[in-house]
Amino acid sequence: MKQRIFGLENEYGLIFSPNGKVYLPVEKVLGYIFEGLIPNSWPSNAFLINGARFYQDTGCHPEYSTPECDNILDLVTHDKAGERLVEGCLPLAEERLKEEGLNGEIYIFKNNTDSMGNTYGCHENYLMKRDVDFWKVTEQLIPFFVTRQIYTGAGKLLKLSGKTHYFMSQRAQHIHEKTSSSTTSSRSIINTRDEPHADAEKYRRLHIIVGDSNMSEFTTLMKVGVTAVVLSMIEEGYTVPNIELEDPVKAIREISRDTTLKRRVKLEDGRELTAIEIQRVYLEKVYEYLASTTVDSITEDIVGKWENILNKLEEDPMQLSRQIDWVTKKDLMISYMEKKDCGWDDPRILLMDLQYHDVSRSRGLYYVLEKMDMVEKVVEEEDIQMAMNEPPQTTRAKIRGDFIRFAREKNRSYTVDWTYLKLNGYWEETILCMDPFSSSDRRVEELIAAAAGHRFSR
Repeated sequence: MKQRIFGLENEYGLIFSPNGKVYLPVEKVLGYIFEGLIPNSWPSNAFLINGARFYQDTGCHPEYSTPECDNILDLVTHDKAGERLVEGCLPLAEERLKEEGLNGEIYIFKNNTDSMGNTYGCHENYLMKRDVDFWKVTEQLIPFFVTRQIYTGAGKLLKLSGKTHYFMSQRAQHIHEKTSSSTTSSRSIINTRDEPHADAEKYRRLHIIVGDSNMSEFTTLMKVGVTAVVLSMIEEGYTVPNIELEDPVKAIREISRDTTLKRRVKLEDGRELTAIEIQRVYLEKVYEYLASTTVDSITEDIVGKWENILNKLEEDPMQLSRQIDWVTKKDLMISYMEKKDCGWDDPRILLMDLQYHDVSRSRGLYYVLEKMDMVEKVVEEEDIQMAMNEPPQTTRAKIRGDFIRFAREKNRSYTVDWTYLKLNGYWEETILCMDPFSSSDRRVEELIAAAAGHRFSR
């Protein structure tokens, strides 16, 4: 697979359920969450020793951005490490509540919508070379992203005209534009904000805000993996002709509503194709592209899985109940409804729609299935646990993580962002780290060596 930097950003839903009549503002609860992850501080933006970023986003949502990864399996691992870190904050946060005389439970959900109809995102980031025609790439990718939800959706119950329907995607109904620089007021399929967090003369960042947050490791692997292959293909000049949709925003909503996958959407040239058929057009072009280049084992595996998924979706989507989030959740709900003789409007089914995304491994329905070996894992739990404290070893995240670890051990104040580091009150020089592929920096090594030998006064 073409060398690239990947990143995922997940905003989490947060609920405090009091055991009594005293209500605590969610801002206060979020403060306790931060205390559990970043002791002795309450910042709105903090980087962690594993190179990731944890901060408060719009609407009082905790957000976890993975460190820069150049390997898709590393990305899946660090995405799950974010879940574990957030989950690990819960006991301390609830203990802090007790200290204030409040009893209750804090719930954190890795999903994209709340009961009031608000949405919060899962953003994907793919580093691109600056000399590639960005607008040509986006036009080619829009039909792909509109239809990709058939294997990347997280599933969602939504009531329309008084009747509850099951949708494939949580984000699809909240998309308003093809492209936009905004992530809130005019949510788009592709975000055009030019913020590469790297050398702007060499790179720009493809920022995707249309995807769902996924509990399934397999779904995350396919979401990022297939996108990376298609992006590489387009960058190399292998375009998909005559695939533009007449109305992408309308199409993404219509596809999400039809879990039979039979819905046809209109293309600009007048043809009507299903989401599976559009995905197959991209798959065929990818095979043409791969025939002209050396194919590594990861790419071969991803593309093989992609074709297999499309085949099973066409035959019977429920075959994918171990792999794809929206199918897993739907299968779980159907089994429960058959057992309890109830329907989609039953409050217990509505609750399951939320509980599937609970990051607590002791109560989240996804993790109940995982314990029963009813979902397919991609990475080892041992690696996830390691990623909670260790950054990827082959990207800029290693420099950042090592620097933060050193500064914390020395109890020193520091300033960190994606592209720079500074140890406050000693070596005031700001060290720029503009190459996301570099896992070492001589200036940082010298700073740490010098600071390690310096007796600080407080």
